[in-house]
Amino acid sequence: MKLKICGMKYPDNILEVGSLLPDYMGFIFWEKSARYFDGTMPDLPKSIKKVGVFVNESTDIILAKAQKYDLQAIQLHGQESVAFCSDLKSKIHASIEFIKVFSVADDFDFEVLKPFETVCDYFLFDTKGKLPGGNGTTFDWKVLENYPSVKPFFLSGGIGLEEIKSIQEISKTNLPIYAIDINSKFEIESGLKNIELLKLMVERFEL
Repeated sequence: MKLKICGMKYPDNILEVGSLLPDYMGFIFWEKSARYFDGTMPDLPKSIKKVGVFVNESTDIILAKAQKYDLQAIQLHGQESVAFCSDLKSKIHASIEFIKVFSVADDFDFEVLKPFETVCDYFLFDTKGKLPGGNGTTFDWKVLENYPSVKPFFLSGGIGLEEIKSIQEISKTNLPIYAIDINSKFEIESGLKNIELLKLMVERFEL
């Protein structure tokens, strides 16, 4: 299971987090976010995949950000259509991973995933809230028992140290969980990550 640390903002903090060697590091390119990234991207270890997070953004801007920041993955966190995803995927470099986010509540209908199967590499399941991400709460993971696909997915939404035991339990199931996505539970303030807490997560995550 991979680890993604999302919502990075400050160069020095980015380098500190980078020293922990997460598999993915997320940068939010949505201007309304408190974690909006518009700074200088420091050099990171090659093993870390940089993820650009977009919300209902235009194809041109996504492509420009991917080139400017040398992104290895694109995450769409809005109401992007299948047609939009298909068009974007045809225009990005084949090596760039494509992640489509779905906000999950107890009544989530997994049928909505089917049309997206062929236009993304991974799904990401986050908690449905007032904002597209960063709400700091988990959804009821029992909903995932109804997951009908074999496509690997990222699990997100309010994951902290207290969720490690539950993560270990769900990892024993047949669900194709590819990665855990963490953010707000490891912050001093929006976009500034608590390195000591992250170290604990990385240590326990590797057990």
